[in-house]
Amino acid sequence: MSQHLISLLLALPLFAALVVLFTPRQMVGFIRGITVLAMLAELVASFGLLDGHYETAAMQFPERHVLVPTYGITYSVGVDGISLWLVLLTTFITPLATYASWTHIGTKVKEYAICLLMLEGAMLGAFFALDLFIFYVFWELMLVPMVLIIGIWGGVQRIYAAVKFFLFTMVGSVLMLVAILYLVAQYKAQTGHYSFELAELKLLLLPLKAQLWLFAAFALAFAIKVPMFPFHTWLPDAHVQAPTGGSVILAAVLLKLGTYGFLRFAMPLFPSGSHRMGPFIAGLAVTGIIYGAYCAWQQQDVKKLVAYSSVSHLGFVMLGIYSITSHGLSGSILQMVNHGISTGALFLLVGVIYERRHTRNLDEFGGLAKVMPAYAAVFVIVTMSSVGLPTTNGFIGEFMILAGAFMSAHLGISGPLCAFLGATGVILAAVYMLHAVLKMFWGPITKPENEGLPDLTRREGIALAPLLLLIFYIGLFPGRMLDSMKASVDTFASEYTNKLAQGDRHPTTRDILVVGPQTAALPQPASPLARLDAAPRKPAVRAVADVVAGGAP
Repeated sequence: MSQHLISLLLALPLFAALVVLFTPRQMVGFIRGITVLAMLAELVASFGLLDGHYETAAMQFPERHVLVPTYGITYSVGVDGISLWLVLLTTFITPLATYASWTHIGTKVKEYAICLLMLEGAMLGAFFALDLFIFYVFWELMLVPMVLIIGIWGGVQRIYAAVKFFLFTMVGSVLMLVAILYLVAQYKAQTGHYSFELAELKLLLLPLKAQLWLFAAFALAFAIKVPMFPFHTWLPDAHVQAPTGGSVILAAVLLKLGTYGFLRFAMPLFPSGSHRMGPFIAGLAVTGIIYGAYCAWQQQDVKKLVAYSSVSHLGFVMLGIYSITSHGLSGSILQMVNHGISTGALFLLVGVIYERRHTRNLDEFGGLAKVMPAYAAVFVIVTMSSVGLPTTNGFIGEFMILAGAFMSAHLGISGPLCAFLGATGVILAAVYMLHAVLKMFWGPITKPENEGLPDLTRREGIALAPLLLLIFYIGLFPGRMLDSMKASVDTFASEYTNKLAQGDRHPTTRDILVVGPQTAALPQPASPLARLDAAPRKPAVRAVADVVAGGAP
C-alpha cells in the first residue's frame, strides 16, 4: 500500500466527490457526513507519509507511469521535506474548515461538498506533482472549485470577486503554460525527445536571456497566487466575499501554492534568471510586508484586516526563500505552515462572530470579553501566534527568516537592510492585531445586540482546539519539522548554487546525458553553499538562529 500511498491520497477525495455527485440532494445529512468522513480518512492516510526517510533529499513514495510516450508526459509524483508539511497542512485544514462552516451553507449543499472535495484533491496533486504537465493540470483544476465557492456561496459582491480572482489567476497561468511549452521544446531540440519531468528539465542549461523571460512567466503566475505586492489586489475581495470555509482554505493552503511554486519549479529550473531577479523580489517582499501591515491597520472590516495580514506574512516567506540560506529556507517552509494554522484559525473566528452578528465592522463590537469569554481567550491566543509571540508557532518561523536574510550572501549588502525593514513588519503586526483585539473585546458594551451573544459552541470548539494545540506544539517543539526538511533544503540550496557556478552559457552535449527514461548530469563544480549558510562576518546572528531552531550553536 505504501508504494501507492500518494495515488490513494489523490484518488480518495475525487472518489468521494463522485459518491456525492450520485447522491440525491435531499440527503443533506448524508452528504455532509460522507464529505467530512472522506476528509478525515484522507487526514489519517496522509500520516503514512511521516514514515518516509526524510534524512535524505530523495523523493519519498515516488510513482512514475508513462501516460503519453510520444510527448514525454508521465504520471510522476513524490514528496520530500519541502512538500511534506504542506501536504499535511492541506489534509489537516480542509476537514476542519468544512466541519466548522457547514452551518453557514444552507443552499446547494451537494455542489458545495463536491467543490471542497475537488479542491482538496487538486491542491494535493499540485504539491505531489513532479511532471510539469501534471502540475499544470492540477494548478488549473484548483481554480474551478474556488471560483465556484466564491461566486455561488459568497457575499453580495461575490460575482465581482470571483471574476477578479479568475482573471488574475488565468493571466499568470497562460503565460506559465507558454513558458512550459517553450522549455519542453528546448529539451526536445537538445535531446531528441520530449519530457515534462522536472528532474530532466532541471538539467537544461539555458542562456541568461531565455532564463529571465521564462522565469518571469513562472514568477508572475506564482506571485499572483502568493499574492505578492503589487499583484495582491484580488485577495481582499476574494476573502471578504468568500464563505468561511472558502476563506480558511484559500488563506491556509491555496496561497501556499504560490510560494511552493517558486521553490519547486521557478528557482530550480531557471537559477540564473532567478538569481538576477532575487534582490528585486526580496524588495517586493519587504514592500509587501510593510504595505500589507499598514493596510491591515486601516481596516474596519475584521475579515479584510486578516486578508491584508496575509499579504504581509507571506512577504516574510518570500524574503526567506530568496535568502538562499538554510535558516531562511527552513523558516519560510515552517512559516507557510504557521500562517496556515494561525490565519485559518482567525478566519474561523471571524466566521463565528459574523454568524452571530452578521457584521464584521470593528465599530459594531466592544466589550465582547464580558459575554463571550471563551471566544475572547481563543482570539487572543491566535492573535499572539499571528504577532509572533515567543512560545507560539509564529515566532520561530519569522525569526529564522529574518536571521537568514541578515546572513544571506545572495542578497549581499541588501540582506541586513531587508532584515531590518522586515522586522518593522513584526512591530506593525502587533499594532494592527492588538488594535483589533482592543476594539472587539475590551471596553464597555455599547451595542445592545452584543449583550446576549452566545459563546463558542461545541462544534466551534472542536474545530478550533486542534489549531490551538498546534500553535503551542510548533512554538515549543519545532525540531521534528525542521529536521525533516533539512536535507531537502540543503540540497535545494546546493543545487541552486552549483547551477549558478556553471555560468550563463549555452548547453552542449557534454552537459546532459540521457539514460533511458531518466536523465543524469555530469559532475558539477564544488558547492560554495558553506559561505551562504555560514557567514563568518555575522557569527552571533547564526549562533542565535541555531539555538532558536533547536540545534547546536
